[in-house]
Amino acid sequence: MSSFTSEPLLEKTKGKFWIVRRPFTYHVGSQYSRFKISIPYGFRTDLASIPRIFWAILPPSGFGYMKAAIIHDYLYQSKIVSRAEADAIFLEAMTVLGTNWFVRAIIHSSVRLFGWLGYSKNNLPGVKI
Repeated sequence: MSSFTSEPLLEKTKGKFWIVRRPFTYHVGSQYSRFKISIPYGFRTDLASIPRIFWAILPPSGFGYMKAAIIHDYLYQSKIVSRAEADAIFLEAMTVLGTNWFVRAIIHSSVRLFGWLGYSKNNLPGVKI
């Protein structure tokens, strides 16, 4: 099974953004996979891009999907994989984290339907590759 190497350390900035202060890595596909996604120190994320109206039930910093959301933001910014691959990795990472199946389904369906907005805009400045 895939795995995360450690817990991220995040610092809140003004507005809706967070800065990664402790880098971490996600192994795609299996625990010791050669395909790894390394989130660098200083990466800027908005965590899960969930409309404010839904924050009561799906907060952007939801424990069950926060690390997966950071990975997803990084993949959308860096474009090292296609949008479909980024969304599939996001779903896999939420599964690894034990995110409730219903929450996974809602979030994954949402990024498949509306993710093109974020993927095409490159709207989270701060990627360091």
